[in-house]
Amino acid sequence: MKEAERISKILEILKKEYPDAKIALNFKNPYELLVAVVLSAQCTDVRVNKVTPQVFKRFPDPKSLSEAELSEIEDLIRSTGFFRNKAKNLKNACKIIVEKHGGKVPDTMEELLNLPGIARKSANIILYNAYGKVAGIPVDTHVKRLSKRLGLSKEKDPVKIEKDLMKIVPKEDWGKISYRLIDHGRKICTARKPKCEKCPLFDLCLYPKELT
Repeated sequence: MKEAERISKILEILKKEYPDAKIALNFKNPYELLVAVVLSAQCTDVRVNKVTPQVFKRFPDPKSLSEAELSEIEDLIRSTGFFRNKAKNLKNACKIIVEKHGGKVPDTMEELLNLPGIARKSANIILYNAYGKVAGIPVDTHVKRLSKRLGLSKEKDPVKIEKDLMKIVPKEDWGKISYRLIDHGRKICTARKPKCEKCPLFDLCLYPKELT
């Protein structure tokens, strides 16, 4: 089987297995998504979803968060880990949003990357889920792990992995592919004990061959 055909079949199966794959973070608008995305660094989506309702109730918009005391932000987000750095990034990002963008979360990659705490992965997530814009493919730990195991990329750097995925995944699927890989990573292709015997991609995957 040619490599292009193998990859095409992998993408086809993922689409069939996870047709409703989507972001797990809860949000109602671009501001809430930005906050949730910043908090999700080194933290589970489940934990973030438990914390954000209190954050949004206390700080319903960028202006209120930009004017908040750091100590109060820290107390609200403490359980997400790295809370001091996250609080500082959120406050400063909201200051920029208020002062330079009229209180609206920007909708371009360049402008988002100028916000503290926002790198390419986060910017891609915000652009697609808040504005329906596809600029790239978010690469988190699941996407990174599965890209290697499935032979979609040999790179270790998330930005380089993203570039590899953008070459082989049709652009109309860029927005969904991360969530399909994430769902598969959580359900089947787990980090420590992947359930290869249950995997619909087993015959197309390179990982089992590495074990033999």
